[in-house]
Amino acid sequence: MSEATRGRRKVVIGIVTSDKMNKTRRVEVPRLVQHPRYGKYVRRRTICYVHDENNESHVGDTVKIMETRPLSKLKRWRLVEIVARATTQRVASNETLAQEPASSS
Repeated sequence: MSEATRGRRKVVIGIVTSDKMNKTRRVEVPRLVQHPRYGKYVRRRTICYVHDENNESHVGDTVKIMETRPLSKLKRWRLVEIVARATTQRVASNETLAQEPASSS
């Protein structure tokens, strides 16, 4: 089926918040919504579970995702591209930072 007959799929940009699952990422998509009574714009977020076939993205990366057919109970999005990498690297949980003992005065 061509893309013209099934319609265009939604493409959004978000930030990866979890990469603990194999081939799955949790992406947070921020949006602004106007409050119905006061008119002030309020920040809201949508959580999307994204299929990442090659486990390329990591926490903090900005990614572009596209809507797709249901892949599992929660996954309805797939990774299109990594727009920007995270600026800092995570420290592995089994690595401990060396701490100097406190000196007594």
